[in-house]
Amino acid sequence: MTEKTIRLNANFRWPQGKRVAVIFNIAYEAWSQGQAPGIGPMGNILKPGFFDTNAHSWASFGAVRGLHRLLGYADQRRVKTSVMVNGVLAQTAPSTVREIHQRGHEIVNHSWGMDVLPVYLNEAEELDNFHRNHDLLTQVSGVSPKGWISPRGTGSQITTRLLAEQGYLHHGDCNDDDRPYIKQYGDRSIVCIPLTMDVNDLPTSIRYGHSARHMLNVYEDTIEAMLHRESGPLMLDVTAHTHVFGRPSGAWVFDEIMALATAKDEIWVTTREEMAHYVLEQSKAQPNWLEQ
Repeated sequence: MTEKTIRLNANFRWPQGKRVAVIFNIAYEAWSQGQAPGIGPMGNILKPGFFDTNAHSWASFGAVRGLHRLLGYADQRRVKTSVMVNGVLAQTAPSTVREIHQRGHEIVNHSWGMDVLPVYLNEAEELDNFHRNHDLLTQVSGVSPKGWISPRGTGSQITTRLLAEQGYLHHGDCNDDDRPYIKQYGDRSIVCIPLTMDVNDLPTSIRYGHSARHMLNVYEDTIEAMLHRESGPLMLDVTAHTHVFGRPSGAWVFDEIMALATAKDEIWVTTREEMAHYVLEQSKAQPNWLEQ
């Protein structure tokens, strides 16, 4: 099958001629039964063969409190977010998954659990994982997901093609651009929306140990550079994990960034699904916005 990549050139603009788009992501994550995160608040890992109850309990905070806190802030700001949801949560916490859609936010398919990475699966296993999640998320939430992001943003070498063949609109398993782009496989197209990592609580606070305020400073500096030092179209993700910045110590930063973004007329605040639709529509209507 012929594969083609279509990128956006410097003429591309977001709605109303805006150059900068910001997406607010919420990572609502869990692990398969009997599995726990490889990291936790204590920092040191247990001996092999022992279940880390501390890390498991820490991660479970997302379903109990974190998701509701972050959605509450978003609703107060009238911001629609893109929520990455593991399929296992549709099984263990169906009411929270249903609530995401009922409150008007986008549900993004995020594999069965954070321990189920497509890069480890063969094609048949990857398709089974995709359909299992898609069907359960659809059944529980009442809406069919149109986008995908793999755990760790790490798909396999065929994930993009498989998603396009399954009729998905967009995915985020890419970091090679600061604009979305289109992948074509024969008569199938999918929008690749980079999952930018500049303003993301997991690397900021868990990997590098910065305070929550550091993420706010990075956002402010990045937006300043995008608006006043750049001339081409750009996008930026702001990502909070429900078990990390779903806590009061970090959720305030997610809220503050939403306040800053929505106050600037130069910024288009959108979801991944809305962005994907816009890119596909404009690629047909404005061919001069595409790289040749």
